[in-house]
Amino acid sequence: MQERSSVAALATSLRDELNRYSPGGKLPSSRVLVERFRVSPVTVSRAIAQLAAEGLVVTRPGSGAFRAQPRTDASPPGDTSWQEISLSGDGGPEVVPRTVDASGVLVTLVAPPPGVIELNGGYLHPSLQPERALAAALARAGRRPGAWGRPPTDGLTELRAWFAREIGPSLTTADVLITAGGQSALATA
Repeated sequence: MQERSSVAALATSLRDELNRYSPGGKLPSSRVLVERFRVSPVTVSRAIAQLAAEGLVVTRPGSGAFRAQPRTDASPPGDTSWQEISLSGDGGPEVVPRTVDASGVLVTLVAPPPGVIELNGGYLHPSLQPERALAAALARAGRRPGAWGRPPTDGLTELRAWFAREIGPSLTTADVLITAGGQSALATA
């Protein structure tokens, strides 16, 4: 059986079984699904991911997959089509290229000629940085209680709630994840 069809078949089987679980009810573990359906762990994770993308299940890393709460609002889900390309998902009949041409990125890593101030890197040129003011602010921040503690993995609750309000009325704090950057987001996801 081809991988694509085994993922679709497992997703269909799980979709048909979802009515056995109450909203918020935990689905069987990946290990149980692997044994029961005689498929690979990758097939199970892709099928669960497909159901999560459809809004039928919610996954919680380290806890498992749960039947999603039924949607009470009529608002359409947000546009996530960019993920099909960015994450190389199976978005349709066209094949998403799995290789990347890094030549454009490598050009940006070359040091600029003397006298040129680059504005594309996200960091100010040293001559433009208020180093004394930054050092003083850093010293003050470093003396605050809790400054050296590790923040929660999913971000500060107040900040997540603010982003959820700003993004849209159908989102809650549980729908937002805040990370330190792209690599951190990938590792957390």
